[in-house]
Amino acid sequence: MTRVLIANRGEIALRVIRACRELGMETIAVYAQGDEDTPHVALADEQYCIGPAPAGLSYLNVQNILTVALEAKADAIHPGYGFLAENPGFAKLCHSLGLVFIGPSPEAIEAMGNKTRARELMEAAGVPVVPGTGPLTDGAEAEAMAAEIGYPIMLKAAAGGGGKGMRLVEEQESLSRALEIARSEGEAAFGDARVYMEKYIQCPRHVEIQVLADNHGNVVHLGERDCSVQRRHQKLLEEAPCPVLTPDLRARMGEAAVRAAKAVNYSGVGTVEFLLDKEGKFYFMEMNTRIQVEHPVTEMITGIDLVKAQLQAAAGEQLAITQEDIEFRGWAIECRINAEDPQRGFRPAPGLIQEWQGPGGPWVRVDGVARSGWQVPPHYDSMIAKIIVWGQDREEAIARMKRALLETRVEGIPTTIPLHLEILASKDFISGNYSTALLGRLLEKGR
Repeated sequence: MTRVLIANRGEIALRVIRACRELGMETIAVYAQGDEDTPHVALADEQYCIGPAPAGLSYLNVQNILTVALEAKADAIHPGYGFLAENPGFAKLCHSLGLVFIGPSPEAIEAMGNKTRARELMEAAGVPVVPGTGPLTDGAEAEAMAAEIGYPIMLKAAAGGGGKGMRLVEEQESLSRALEIARSEGEAAFGDARVYMEKYIQCPRHVEIQVLADNHGNVVHLGERDCSVQRRHQKLLEEAPCPVLTPDLRARMGEAAVRAAKAVNYSGVGTVEFLLDKEGKFYFMEMNTRIQVEHPVTEMITGIDLVKAQLQAAAGEQLAITQEDIEFRGWAIECRINAEDPQRGFRPAPGLIQEWQGPGGPWVRVDGVARSGWQVPPHYDSMIAKIIVWGQDREEAIARMKRALLETRVEGIPTTIPLHLEILASKDFISGNYSTALLGRLLEKGR
């Protein structure tokens, strides 16, 4: 692998370019109209426009991306996250054209992308799963299964993720309508209307385990990230390690994540996501077969460059580390800075950033493309930057993040920075005794 095309945009494209450069690989950027002045385009060795701004005409345009890859003589494609990153069909096309897809095999993506199939595989591998069903055939079956499992239940799109196609149902009277909505959302988002059901674990923590694997059967885990601070099932703030995990629980969750990866012959970087209840029981939720937005907090406490490790695995190299080599040092927190208005239901707020000044100082990292004079486009995800800090312990990491957020200046558009400061100052977050219900309670108090 010497020439890598990055089939993505924004901060993840920039992150991949930097890792490639350290490994001596040339990079090829693709961009949509309106993105030509973004940092990843300027930093790449070559640049190609792939279509108009809407994602369906550019970053999701498989034909245009693969045409550029062949014309530019790329030998690998890094999909980043989002867009085509978890599309097994795209991975298959890359392989058929002799291009290395920097990610797991199409079979692994397909297995973990089908949520009901993933449940079956995890049960067979001895990984705990939430009590639930396979794809539901009709309303009558849904009613019968909900009565058997017990309310509340969660309906989920079988091909879903990212909070799409999910509906909480607390009583039988709401089931029929919720099933209809979940199917409609699944069809719209994933082209698949199938829906399955799980027991709703009330007020859990969302804890995920980072795994790293090569093409030679070696798999390690790099500890956990707590991603419980969410709005509409989408992460907003992450920290590593999780404040409530004991060494024994960390080891058991890590071992389960490794079993999950081995069950699908996984290679590269991936994340096994779990729900953790108040009794310390954990349940498999899903596996993200790509690099994650929140990967920097794991990098900060392990010292391992996950994107470089991903590239090296795709190039066929064996893991240079064993499980015993991995050490966890200190504490890391990441805040996603989104162009959104939390006071208006997190409504996206694209527009002109009149002034941007990011934070600095010891152990503060900023991944992003926000800058003064940038017109935030309305066509893509609203995240404009990520601020990541490291501290010797959790108390220092929280103090450092507060300082970094207060240093950050964004004028012209609303962002999530004031909300992050509110979260960091809340008693529940400071105590470490919080769940996925944290943000809802904070917003309710503010009304």
